Amino acid sequence: MCPSKLLRLEDRTGAKLLPILPLLTNVFFPDSIGALQIRKPHNKQIFDGEEEEDEQNIGLVLQKDPAMEVARPKALYNIGIQAKVLKKVYLPEELIQVIIQGTQRIQVLEYIQEMPYLVARVGTLAEKEYKDSVRIGALMAEALTLLEKLVYLDPGLSEELLPIIKINLKGPGNLADLIASNVGFSLKDKQILLETLDGKERLERIIELLEKELKFKQVDVEIRDKVQVEVEKSQREYYLRQQMATIKKELGEESREEADIEELKGKIIKKKFPPLVKTTAEHELTRLEGAFASSPEYQVIHTYLDWIISLPWKEATQDRIDLNLATKILDRDHYGLEKVKERILEFLAVHKLKKDMKGPILCFVGPPGVGKTSLGKSIAQAIGRKFIRISVGGVRDEAEIRGHRRTYVGAMPGKILQGLRRAGTNNPLFMIDEIDKMGADVRGDPYSALLEVLDPEQNRDFVDHYLDLPFDLSRVLFITTANVLYSIPAPLRDRMEVMELNGYTEGEKLVIAKKYLVPKQLKENGLNAKKLRFTDEAIRGIIRDYTREAGLRNLERAISGVCRKVAKLTVLNRQGHYSVDYPNLTAYLGPVTYLPVEAERGDEVGVATGLAWTPTGGDILYVEAIKMRGNGKLQLTGKLGEIMRESAQAALSYVKSKANELDIPEDAFDKWDIHIHIPEGAIPKDGPSAGVTLAVALASLMNERPVKHQVAMSGEITLRGKVLPVGGIREKVLAAHGAGLKTVILPAKNQQDLADLPEQVKAEINFIWVENIQQVFENAIYDIILPKSPPSAYAH
Repeated sequence: MCPSKLLRLEDRTGAKLLPILPLLTNVFFPDSIGALQIRKPHNKQIFDGEEEEDEQNIGLVLQKDPAMEVARPKALYNIGIQAKVLKKVYLPEELIQVIIQGTQRIQVLEYIQEMPYLVARVGTLAEKEYKDSVRIGALMAEALTLLEKLVYLDPGLSEELLPIIKINLKGPGNLADLIASNVGFSLKDKQILLETLDGKERLERIIELLEKELKFKQVDVEIRDKVQVEVEKSQREYYLRQQMATIKKELGEESREEADIEELKGKIIKKKFPPLVKTTAEHELTRLEGAFASSPEYQVIHTYLDWIISLPWKEATQDRIDLNLATKILDRDHYGLEKVKERILEFLAVHKLKKDMKGPILCFVGPPGVGKTSLGKSIAQAIGRKFIRISVGGVRDEAEIRGHRRTYVGAMPGKILQGLRRAGTNNPLFMIDEIDKMGADVRGDPYSALLEVLDPEQNRDFVDHYLDLPFDLSRVLFITTANVLYSIPAPLRDRMEVMELNGYTEGEKLVIAKKYLVPKQLKENGLNAKKLRFTDEAIRGIIRDYTREAGLRNLERAISGVCRKVAKLTVLNRQGHYSVDYPNLTAYLGPVTYLPVEAERGDEVGVATGLAWTPTGGDILYVEAIKMRGNGKLQLTGKLGEIMRESAQAALSYVKSKANELDIPEDAFDKWDIHIHIPEGAIPKDGPSAGVTLAVALASLMNERPVKHQVAMSGEITLRGKVLPVGGIREKVLAAHGAGLKTVILPAKNQQDLADLPEQVKAEINFIWVENIQQVFENAIYDIILPKSPPSAYAH
């Protein structure tokens, strides 16, 4: 039904049907004319359709909560007005401007339609008529007098308002409506006036509101007058101070401000600046000389000049290009990390041959505690550069990187220039920590700001919003750190050379603990090697039983805990020597935190051991499956992600398709419900690499043969039974080795990923490389017989 025809319809009570347009920011009154911009699609439909000869009428009702996107009947007031549409104008950006005129008050009796727009049955509200009387005349005169005073005080009200109201005046109620529609009363007050049907009562209410508004405007005028007086006073003080400065100059005296300006001038003359920076500094100094010392502008210019002078525009340290010394420093501070060390030595060698080379942008990616930040310090020491570190974890404001514009109160440069100011040189080693933990919101995208900073082709002219001057960052050696790469936008990843720092093996942790961690903690706790000795077995026990991590932080904490215990015992007992061995670890660290994984269970039906990658390294993942009487439903628990759920469904479909070959009764899947659970349910789990583990657990469950608990596996499965390669092989294998597992089944295409594994680990684990899931079944499930088996898997 066309909205313009609704007014012709009446029900048996004589009530009208009107389309209802909810109002958000205004209340219309009878005889008032105004414009509305219609933006919401469902409200636009009220005005759609062919043009009608008859005028279109709508209902205007105030919405109680302006934040609601789509107004419901309960969110609207019951009293509104009927208005006729005088004109419709279609504007750009799909807006409709409607010129309307209020005609009469209405009451919504019932909403008969909510979509696509509101339609209601309404009744008109009649007003009480008044004959001319002295009381009414006095009220109207009082209202007009107050309005005249308000127009005089409020610049937002037109001087033509009063004459227009007098021309259109029809009575007390009409006068109240005209004033209410033109004066900025609150929406609540306007709605109350609209719902007041008695014209005399409405006019009395208008007089009260006008008196309140008048008092408010009088206070506002008083404040403006006081501000004007203060401004004139400030100008007078400036004039007098200028005279005092002239007198002091004649007497040979110098003011503090002049001394300050002379100091800045001397620094600018001595400082080496690029031409544009020098010109800007001299210009700002001229402005400072003409500014009033107590004015805000003086402080802003002074702070700006301080920043320009303190930045290292031309200051740089001399690089120490000694590859042998650099090798010694890197080997002294860090065990392993051969690839990273090799890359640093390559940079030094190229820099020695080509002095003007652009600094590389390195990104160290690895689990927490593997030495990313400390490696940056060692590199800075090895090449003789200053080391500056900033952390951008949790940064969501672009201004943290690029700085705030000087127009803002308290503006300052961003973290990049702040770091360079602390360094005092324009070629430090600048480490940006936790780059994967930034975010973006309405204040901007800091990742986008870093695109220029970390691009050797662009950062020669980096412009901070505060300085608004180009600063050359091309000589800075930037190193970023992250735990994961997937949260870093692709354009930023493309600008960095990624170097992965993998987790440490048990043997590497033992060497690091003996060489670095134990001596460090002995010194920090006031002990020495004579007072406390750790045996190798004790350190291995701490690694296995009290820590489970890729890095070293928890290991260092545990060693520190032992040192503190011994320090306490030394003070209390005055005993000179303590030895920590594996049997007495519990006396210092308490009960074992992590039991050996292989000791937790034996061979079981429906339980398979998988391998998982986490941001903190590899981990063991158990997949448990049970069956119960039912009708073939599959239930998944353990906080599994969408990809892992799909892998479980694919594994089940494959096992069903191979039921005969796996010696599973054909109707078994119709009689049993299957429940798959992965323990540690509070931890989210996702990814395709658990596909083979899920398939093994299901096959074991349905043919009731146990899985070899010493066999761990990882790989993605397809519906055809192919095993596809997966990521994180190094971390997964290290987790299996740390858990004491002897056999690991992996996709054949992942063989190349073993290159980075220590030889000791590769020697102690039997690797089985598979191309399809049947090969996995043969090596993971006891006594399984598969007819027509594909070529067998090969071991390494």
